[in-house]
Amino acid sequence: MTLKPVDASHVPSAERLVVARIVDFFEALQPADVARMGAFYSDQAFFKDPFNEARGLADVQRVFSHMYVALDQPHFVVTGQLVDGAQCFLTWDFVFRFKRFSPMVWQTVRGGSHLRLNSAGLIESHRDYWDAAEELYEKLPIVGSLMRWLKQRANQ
Repeated sequence: MTLKPVDASHVPSAERLVVARIVDFFEALQPADVARMGAFYSDQAFFKDPFNEARGLADVQRVFSHMYVALDQPHFVVTGQLVDGAQCFLTWDFVFRFKRFSPMVWQTVRGGSHLRLNSAGLIESHRDYWDAAEELYEKLPIVGSLMRWLKQRANQ
């Protein structure tokens, strides 16, 4: 019997497997899952987005817990990923409804996350990038009108 060589280009790296596990976690994330974020984030994890800066697992969990208090049915859909060793960049759609206004209208924020993993495959740094003005403020009733007007003025 002759063994054929394995084409290594189709074998996922350890980092790609870790990132796939992280993507699965975020796409299925529910309020009860916040308690088990320690399986994905290091105890000293750093998180930053346009509204929050969190240091340490408990602080990161607080940010994600608040998301479920502030929004109705928030969830992530990962649309792309680039893995380079112990770091990756994910593009995503964050889909939710506001609880206080237009509660029947689904909203989508498009953004990206840069994740750096430690040697144990846990997230040590998570930085989200998205345009708060375009993706959020413009969707708000009063602020949205002002933001659209400012954007229009800036483009003249």
